[in-house]
Amino acid sequence: MKTRIAFIINPNSGTGKKESLPTMIQEGLDAKKFQPEIVFTQYRGQGTELAKDFAAKGYEVIVAVGGDGTVNEIASSIIHTNSTLGIIPIGSGNGLARHLNIPMNVKKAIQQINESESILMDYGVVNGRPFFCTCGTGFDAYVSTEFAKGTKRGLMRYVEKIITGYFSYKSQNCHLIGDGIDLKAKAFVLTFANASQWGNNAYIAPQASVQDGKMDISIMSNFPIIALPSLALQLFAKTIDKDLFMTTLRSDEITLIREEAGPFHYDGEPYEEGKEVYVKTVADGLRVLVKKRF
Repeated sequence: MKTRIAFIINPNSGTGKKESLPTMIQEGLDAKKFQPEIVFTQYRGQGTELAKDFAAKGYEVIVAVGGDGTVNEIASSIIHTNSTLGIIPIGSGNGLARHLNIPMNVKKAIQQINESESILMDYGVVNGRPFFCTCGTGFDAYVSTEFAKGTKRGLMRYVEKIITGYFSYKSQNCHLIGDGIDLKAKAFVLTFANASQWGNNAYIAPQASVQDGKMDISIMSNFPIIALPSLALQLFAKTIDKDLFMTTLRSDEITLIREEAGPFHYDGEPYEEGKEVYVKTVADGLRVLVKKRF
């Protein structure tokens, strides 16, 4: 029997037009293996509803066609089910897809589905909200909030917010408490990483794994502007964890206590969170499609 596979397309992800995606999926997918259903979301949050419905109907694979926010919506609906998440990345950052070595080219991502396997991966929970790539507070949450306010998308718009935001963002004092952890710090960036990067190959937690039952906690302290080029290079060279301004912890659960409520993000989606934040890892909670290893 053919594998039933659903494609949920977010028409607002990324910058390109999406009208040709159904044809590309139909042409690139192996018709001998798969029986596809293709739908577009019409409003924010509908991906969650559609994924739940497909999972309830017993679809073996449910593919998020979008960015990390779309992946979060759909993956959140199929954790601890028999459905497997697939990803066709068309967002601005595509952090989880990049970590899983899913091609950024749409045609190649579709073709990889034909020769893929389902593996179990971990996911995180921040005060009850699932995340699959990263969550956090500090400068990256501030940038995510500012980025979400605009109507333009894409990498250059994100870089613009990073540059302008550096001069206006104020760091907070934070207290991290966990098993064997009791750390107070003034954090410019504080990221809880299930996967290794924010997106766009910016590796905030180069050693993070989605299959080790742990999260990597990356804490970047305040730094002089003269250090910014070096830090940026290290983010893309996967060596940021070696920098003197960085501290890395690893745990399966941790509590953050900060000075005041404010911006937070999960998988790049900004929202307001309180002073106390509890983050934990759930091991082997999601099935995901990756390229066959053999």
